Amino acid sequence: MPKVSVGGRALIEWGVATLALPGEAESGDRHLVKPVSTGVLVAVVDGLGHGAEAASAAQSAVTALERHASESPASLIERCHRALKGTRGAVMSVAVLADPDRSMTWVGVGNVEGLLLSGDGAARRGPARASLVTRGGIVGSELPRLHPVVHPIAPGDMLIFATDGIWEGFAEGLPPEATPQQLADQILARHGKGTDDALVLVARYLGGPGPRG
Repeated sequence: MPKVSVGGRALIEWGVATLALPGEAESGDRHLVKPVSTGVLVAVVDGLGHGAEAASAAQSAVTALERHASESPASLIERCHRALKGTRGAVMSVAVLADPDRSMTWVGVGNVEGLLLSGDGAARRGPARASLVTRGGIVGSELPRLHPVVHPIAPGDMLIFATDGIWEGFAEGLPPEATPQQLADQILARHGKGTDDALVLVARYLGGPGPRG
């Protein structure tokens, strides 16, 4: 299973499941998981519509994310907005899981759903479950004012991003012992609409000792 390490220590383990709309050669839903100096960047991009033009727009966003990965989530979306001018555009959600301060900053434009699930409700600070509040708009043509939100995170907490090819309610009844890849596969199989491209990305924060204070 893929893991991302920062400073020689595994920070997250993750998995992704994706499926193109039947009849299409490629999916317009793309993702990026990349280590950065402060932790790890996790992003999911959904090019508007489906087919080659949607895939091209999504890939342009991923390229911009890779090139500027060390910037803040809001700055990354602004970079993508400039990169996608003249394309079909995209919706996207971006998160940075920071180490060692055990925080996650996320922001989204459009309907890529984001959930933060608690791995240990007794050990967490803050709510046991959070949903990403995205802003309406289109990256590349209609960028709204961005309001990133920061959440404390603890080892075992899980981030899920899902495009609109996945039905809502996909996080109910997930087996806590499953790996991120197993969870992504299960969500796609059980909740995929079959009428659009679909992508699910699951990342479990492994972390280490938290900050002293």
